[in-house]
Parts: sequence; C-alpha cells; structure tokens
Amino acid sequence: MSHVKKTRHGIRVRLEAEEVALLRALMEQLLGLLGDAPGEDDELASMGIAENATTPDDPVLARLFPDAYRDDGKSAEEFRRYTEMGLRDGKREAAGTVLASLSGGPGSDIVLDEKQAQAWLRALNDVRLALGTRLDITEEWYEEAESMTADDPRAPMFAAYDWLTSLQESLVRVLW
Repeated sequence: MSHVKKTRHGIRVRLEAEEVALLRALMEQLLGLLGDAPGEDDELASMGIAENATTPDDPVLARLFPDAYRDDGKSAEEFRRYTEMGLRDGKREAAGTVLASLSGGPGSDIVLDEKQAQAWLRALNDVRLALGTRLDITEEWYEEAESMTADDPRAPMFAAYDWLTSLQESLVRVLW
C-alpha cells in the first residue's frame, strides 16, 4: 500500500509495483483523452486560442473542462476559446510530471519537490474526476462499492478510485 511522508529531501511517495503500473496506465489514459497539443504551425493555437471551442460531447472531457457560463452558450464558447488550450496544456504537464517521476522503476521510492507534489495533486484530481464520471460516482458510492460482488466488472475501477482518493488525501496531508 502506498505511503506518503514529508522528509528533509522532499515528499517521499512509496508505491508498490502494482500501484506504479496502475498510476502509469491511468496517466497515459488521461493523456490520450486530453489529446495532443496543436501543431506549431497553427497561428491561433500558438497564442493559446482555439479556433473551434465547443463543449465536449464526451462527459469526462465536459467534466474536466466545464462551461464557465451554464446559461449563456455564446459566452461559454467564447470563454472556452481563450482558456481551454491552456487548461489542457496544464493537465498534460501535470500528468507528464507524474509519469516522469515514475521512471525510477516499480516499487521504488519517489521523492517529489513541492512543485512536483502540486502537479501530482492536479493530475490525481483529473484522473479521479475522469473515473468518477465514468463510474457515475455519487455521495453514496461507498455503500454501492461495499455491496458489489467480486465479479462485478466495475469493482476494479471502484478500487482504483478509492486508492487514488487515499493517495491524494495523503499528499494533501503532508503538504498542508
């Protein structure tokens, strides 16, 4: 089971090999969901402006990038046009930070500085939002998870969500 501790060298995260593999897979899936950054030849994109910014059809992307103005579609689209690319870049960077810090090999200690730990928190939150949306997590999710049988196909994802929640909470506790 993962263990997070503040040391004089930074924040030490100790993960089992299976946890490293899970975290790596989830971060790679998140990056796939976010998509690639636009090419350098796109003039508007080079300034952080999206040409066609609309509310995503995918519920997970809609959760990760909610409309700023729920009752005003035109204003929401305009706001999204100027902000979504930067938000996507930030989410890609945070997931990339997690992946880079996992390169030490399975089951090894990971030592994070403050900036890396903050990136981990953002990336963990994004993955939890994605999983929570796919699983339709509600406030009663613990009761639902407890009543699941071991052969329920959702059980591993509920377990991953619970583990991510615990890891994120551990990081928050050592940072504050």
